[in-house]
Amino acid sequence: MFSRHDQAWLNGAGWAAALAGAAPAHAQALEQWRAHDWPLIITRRTPDALPDALCLGLALPPDAGGKLRIAVQVNQNTVARVENALPLHAAAAAAPARWAGPLAALLADAGRITLRAYGSLALQAVTGLTYLTESSDIDLLFKPASVHELDAGMRLLQTHAAHLPLDGEIVFPDGAAVAWKEWRDAAAGTRVLVKDAGSVRLISTDSLRELLA
Repeated sequence: MFSRHDQAWLNGAGWAAALAGAAPAHAQALEQWRAHDWPLIITRRTPDALPDALCLGLALPPDAGGKLRIAVQVNQNTVARVENALPLHAAAAAAPARWAGPLAALLADAGRITLRAYGSLALQAVTGLTYLTESSDIDLLFKPASVHELDAGMRLLQTHAAHLPLDGEIVFPDGAAVAWKEWRDAAAGTRVLVKDAGSVRLISTDSLRELLA
């Protein structure tokens, strides 16, 4: 099953299809990704996507105050492999010096809680290109397996957000993702904005907690 923020590597046919469907202005970036065998990132399905299509994204480093994001659709059969978002401990090596100590403390306190990185920190770690700026956040994915782990993970994130610009999502077992800051601020029983592979909707916090063992 494909999940948002997963990394996807294309085979030759996949790259050929991506380039054939690309706008001329995007061809150079796609060629660069193909030459380095860098992954594209799985995104939410668009309404026009065919049943066997996989929706992917490529975000370029900041330029003139913004990022160019390129949307790509390929047949799922042209994906060579898929991996989860980069583990935070692997992405941390690309972090600026000001984050080094606080990130080490976060990873030490995490224990068995697995945190994964996406967004600018992960892209900088994977490509070696400069994505991080002074205003960058650290986008994290946290996938709790139980209510106990959910609560422990929230305590972890809240504690270390005092020293790091933490952002990102909690991902529940059915793929429903909620911004962890929205979850933090939501009262019991209220509804929160949920994103998954194909939709955006509102779901109650109680319903999401019931998905956990």
